Amino acid sequence: MSRTKDRRSSSGIVELVILIALPVLLHRLIPVKALIPAPYTYLGFVPMLLGLALMIRTAQSFRKAGARYQLQRESAALMTSGPFGFSRNPMYLGMLIWLVGLAVLLGSLTAFFFPILFFLLANLVLIPTEERRMEQLFGEQFIEYRRDVRRWV
Repeated sequence: MSRTKDRRSSSGIVELVILIALPVLLHRLIPVKALIPAPYTYLGFVPMLLGLALMIRTAQSFRKAGARYQLQRESAALMTSGPFGFSRNPMYLGMLIWLVGLAVLLGSLTAFFFPILFFLLANLVLIPTEERRMEQLFGEQFIEYRRDVRRWV
């Protein structure tokens, strides 16, 4: 197995822990307040499935175009169709929707900390960094795309 593949799989494990295990663990250890009572918490499966579907569709779009979506790599193509036609960041949007669904499923105030944290991190750090890189790579083409398509929805 190559080093690139090793890094990708270990990165996926860290993301999995942050996106699933940490919210569940903190919900169990520090259930600050139940915001959503059972059985309404099961409604969280709806946004979780929608978020997952959007992430899968976005990954398929990347593969089809031969582009990469890992943060540490440059993209081979400027993605503007499919999910990228309504959001400049459909992968992040899918993750955010999924995290909101998980928070609803867990039902406690503690669980809602993670979608808020993820939104702030993505909006203030990750996306601006990626967009600067995209502007350097694709120039006017990206500037026009950014002007036409909103960051989230």
